[in-house]
Amino acid sequence: MKIRAGFHIGYECEYETPMLLVLNIHPSRRVDLLTEQVLSFDQPIEAWGYTDSFGNACSRIVAPPGLTTISSGFEVYDGGLPDPVPGDAVQHDINHLPDDVLVYLLGSRYCDTDRLADFAWKTFFATQPGWPRVQAILDFTHNHIAFDYSKADPLRTAFGGFMERTGVCRDFAHLAITLCRCMNVPARYCTGYLGDIGVPKSPSPMDFSAWFEVYLSGRWYTVDARHNTPRIGRILMATGRDATDVAMSTAFGPAILKRFQVVTEEILDAA
Repeated sequence: MKIRAGFHIGYECEYETPMLLVLNIHPSRRVDLLTEQVLSFDQPIEAWGYTDSFGNACSRIVAPPGLTTISSGFEVYDGGLPDPVPGDAVQHDINHLPDDVLVYLLGSRYCDTDRLADFAWKTFFATQPGWPRVQAILDFTHNHIAFDYSKADPLRTAFGGFMERTGVCRDFAHLAITLCRCMNVPARYCTGYLGDIGVPKSPSPMDFSAWFEVYLSGRWYTVDARHNTPRIGRILMATGRDATDVAMSTAFGPAILKRFQVVTEEILDAA
């Protein structure tokens, strides 16, 4: 199937402000592009790209004073299959994990493993290692947190979500990632597009989505604690330890978000 996706994001800056942007689709999905995916600006801005330490395609700009709108729009092919459910995927002993996977066992800015380790071991120790343990963590997180856009808090950590029991998709991801890491399952944060494809349309405005991946049986598998059901049409933008590593923008100075529109929709056959 074909998916149309893109965004218009506006920032107002008082001064010239250097910014890092993580707004391109992930290099692993570029082979699926049906049209070019580039960033455009409504002001003359020089942008240059780089690849960060997690393999994400990032951009650097200096935003001028005033309002700057960043836009992108593209079409991409998707196989139309739901996320796999690898019921027999096994958990690796730590000493058998690849070196570059070990970082996804450690605590990070939003995944405060030190504050949840005791709870995780008491709650999930009796579960079967591997996919059954991951599914138990997904089930717990999905039922423990109530989704509420009005309760979004950019400072909330996994422990904060655990205690407050409310949040948005990033809070579901942070809590489940942290519990997985506490149980020695490598887990990394993901951000990207996820439209209402194959499910009832949500009345809420479209947004970027957060989910995560776990490393089992020698590969990464997509999982989603907010929805806790296989979904169709994910378009990955970036992966990292938590939301810090994949923030859509990092401004080195005052920058106020003034416009935010995201589109993700299936292109239906004219017939």
